[in-house]
Amino acid sequence: QVQLVESGGGLVEPGGSLRLSCAASGGTFSTYTMGWHRQAPGKQRELVASVTSSRLTNYAESVKGRFTISRDNAKNTVYLQMTSLKPEDTAVYYCRASRSGFEYWGRGTQVTVSA
Repeated sequence: QVQLVESGGGLVEPGGSLRLSCAASGGTFSTYTMGWHRQAPGKQRELVASVTSSRLTNYAESVKGRFTISRDNAKNTVYLQMTSLKPEDTAVYYCRASRSGFEYWGRGTQVTVSA
């Protein structure tokens, strides 16, 4: 069983930056594909970015060039660096770990982009 705890969310003005962290425990972190997803009010949850165990990354078109996902296997942590934030980035951001058909989710952290 993998436990995931997100942190780093908050209120930021448009154009600002935030770094989200997701700390994992209970599994072999380095073997999991890690991802960040988000869900805005009234919308479906969507993939934001992911990084595989071999550090291949994938991004939603809407965040390419603005967000960067990275992982530190020594700290069992995945990060999402978000820059040039827009009001439409406002959502609850969830961390996900997946491997061999199994998946685990964190409880989410709120990101609000507003003036």
